[in-house]
Amino acid sequence: MGKRVLVAEFMHETNTFSVQPTGLAEFQDGALRFDNEIPRDYRNTHSSMGAAFEAADTFGWTLAHPVVASANPSGRVTDEFFDDTCSRILDAAGQLDGVLLHLHGAMSVASYDDGEGELLQRLRGRIGEQIPVVVVLDLHATVTQQMADHASALIAYRTYPHIDQYERTWQGARLLARAMAGEITPRVALARRPILYALDGGRTNSAPMIELLRRADVIEADGQALVVSIQAGFSSADVHDIGPSVAVTIDGDLAAGQALAEQLMDYVWQERHYSTIHFTPMDEALRQAAQPDSSGTPLVISDYSDNPGAGAYGDSTTLLKAMVDADLQNVAFYAICDPEAAREAAAAGVGSTITLQVGGKIDPAQGGAPLALTGYVATITDGRFVAHGPMGGGVARNYGLSIVFRVGGIDIILISNNGQATDLGQLTSLGIDPSRKSTVAVKSMQHFRAAFEPIARQVLEVDAGALCTKDFKGRPYQHVRRPIWPLDDI
Repeated sequence: MGKRVLVAEFMHETNTFSVQPTGLAEFQDGALRFDNEIPRDYRNTHSSMGAAFEAADTFGWTLAHPVVASANPSGRVTDEFFDDTCSRILDAAGQLDGVLLHLHGAMSVASYDDGEGELLQRLRGRIGEQIPVVVVLDLHATVTQQMADHASALIAYRTYPHIDQYERTWQGARLLARAMAGEITPRVALARRPILYALDGGRTNSAPMIELLRRADVIEADGQALVVSIQAGFSSADVHDIGPSVAVTIDGDLAAGQALAEQLMDYVWQERHYSTIHFTPMDEALRQAAQPDSSGTPLVISDYSDNPGAGAYGDSTTLLKAMVDADLQNVAFYAICDPEAAREAAAAGVGSTITLQVGGKIDPAQGGAPLALTGYVATITDGRFVAHGPMGGGVARNYGLSIVFRVGGIDIILISNNGQATDLGQLTSLGIDPSRKSTVAVKSMQHFRAAFEPIARQVLEVDAGALCTKDFKGRPYQHVRRPIWPLDDI
């Protein structure tokens, strides 16, 4: 008989320094689907849930798929939304043979620092210890012992930008099929060190992650472990278990898995100083942007510290003000999250010249005050399109009411639902061809590279001092375990 498998997705990367709580409205602005809405929207997509449906067809599983919930990184998830989503998952957990979950791994809730650990513990309480539970995680998961104890297997992405959710979910499905057939009894060993941030932020094109993934491949190919997962952790969370980790999923012998995990974490500690992030001073970035260029390709400037993908507000104005003051031409700026300004522009209508207070409204101390800008309303859309880029997978996105507000030579995109730049469709859906711009500014740390680096003549990163600044010692950590590097001299 075919197996009955529970699949669900509950994704949030929580920036505990953010003043914006994350509840029902924020998940509705992201992705929130229930029951029969899920196959309608995710079948035949290159996504985690798309892979789960393909695996079910291949293995003859009957799926229970109660919920897909994903919100842009922001502040702690509300207890109400967390409890409701957990209940939906647990209510679907009757008469199961296995569970396949897609979780982020760095979700914090109002009452729990470790949202995923709490969810998995509740799930175990419902289904018992014998049902295999395979969990696919983000590469930036903050993996805790609670998560390792209640999961049968943990499988993290192996790419940053994250373009392998589909492949990792298929990997998890194959492992789950073996576990349900009784071929293996997977268990998770976890190793960590007193490190807040390392592994070059998880960049998979730089030395530490390349070497760790190479070693992981050898360990898996030799049959020493079922899965070796390397997690860079999430540094914008003031939680006890912050930091990178290694999770080794082993068949039976947990001590052997622990030894492997500890060896790999020794390397993480050894390489903790390594970094390829080199910020360009803002004046220099503007000087380069103002230089004539005949290549026909844009200079891409990353507004690193106002990255919505790490929970920043997406409304920092420091870089935008500098670009406006420099009178740069043929520029696209993606984006300022400012629903109020977007509504005012929409009310004025396409073709109007108006003055708006743009950005800086959530916390002006984090990245600059609102800017009074006079410009031309060039485009108005509902912010909906299908993302087909390397991170898009053919899945629909919704950035809410969106505006192209032209100030001098700068096309400023105003959005209502916060999100970092990861797909060219975020511009082309608004009538902007980014490949023909002289400069494209993006609010993103790294994910923008998948779509934007191939069209760029050069990429520069600037730290304009917003919520996700890399100045860790300037952040008000209070709950991380101490001592911890680099906050303490270890």
